[in-house]
Amino acid sequence: MSKSPDGRHLGARHHWPMATHLGPIDGISAAGLEGRYPVDVAIEPRLTGRNRLTTFFRPVLAIPHLLLVGGPVAFAATWFPTNESGIHLGAGVGALGAVAGVCAMIAWFAIVFGAKHPPELWRLAALYLRWRIRAMAYVTLLRDEYPPFGDGDYPASITFVPPDAARDRLTVAFRPLLAMPHFIVLWALGMAWAVATCVAWFSILIFGSYPEPLYRFSCGVLRWGTRVEAYMLLLRDEYPPFSFE
Repeated sequence: MSKSPDGRHLGARHHWPMATHLGPIDGISAAGLEGRYPVDVAIEPRLTGRNRLTTFFRPVLAIPHLLLVGGPVAFAATWFPTNESGIHLGAGVGALGAVAGVCAMIAWFAIVFGAKHPPELWRLAALYLRWRIRAMAYVTLLRDEYPPFGDGDYPASITFVPPDAARDRLTVAFRPLLAMPHFIVLWALGMAWAVATCVAWFSILIFGSYPEPLYRFSCGVLRWGTRVEAYMLLLRDEYPPFSFE
């Protein structure tokens, strides 16, 4: 049974160990992810003793990261049909997210026609998601520490297991359509997440604490959305679960 920093039990199923940052694309161990989706988010809970001052100014303090890796509204570098160009990157992904989206399009052709994902494009998308997880934990008040620019230690992280088999050309070809059910659910969850974050903002300012049920919900939505992002960025071919865990 795990405990939060204030000594309250969180329950075994909600233990969030620190994940290891992705290193070289070769030799990444799947230890700790057996039986789970090969993309996982770990956040060290911080419910009490929160920083009221940085929480109050959080939307302003987070602007540099928002410009680079986007905000909570962008669950993925998604592709939507348009009348002009035929594809459109999801709004709010930030500058690096836009680059990762373009790289995903290039990788799409490489996988569909060559069954290979160029390693450097895979690494760039993984870097984007690692950075984005830290920024989103800060923006949505899950942590108070200011996130690093790029890679660095932070109590919110993501674990990847690179594909170790031939890529699934069929699911890659139809990836935007296959992910549509997740987009619909995450749109609704995103609205609820925004409300939960606003409630948490007031709770931290008044009481200095983040309500535990809202914290669990926020971590769950972030975990779910990140797996869909990884799926859309072609980091994995397995269909992401409809799950907060």
